[in-house]
Amino acid sequence: MAVPKYKTSKARTRRRRSINMAMTTPNLVACGNCGNKVLRHRVCPKCGFYRGKQIIEPQEMAD
Repeated sequence: MAVPKYKTSKARTRRRRSINMAMTTPNLVACGNCGNKVLRHRVCPKCGFYRGKQIIEPQEMAD
């Protein structure tokens, strides 16, 4: 069984983790109906459309 010959330093461990565990920005796409930026495969909260169909009634902004 393989055993490390030397202790892995904190700097090396943290450098590896910072690269591999970095958070990525979400992929936003334009809504096909209103052009609002939304997450992929989600109903647009602004107009309520998904794949060209009205799915939900959009909530009116309370001013």
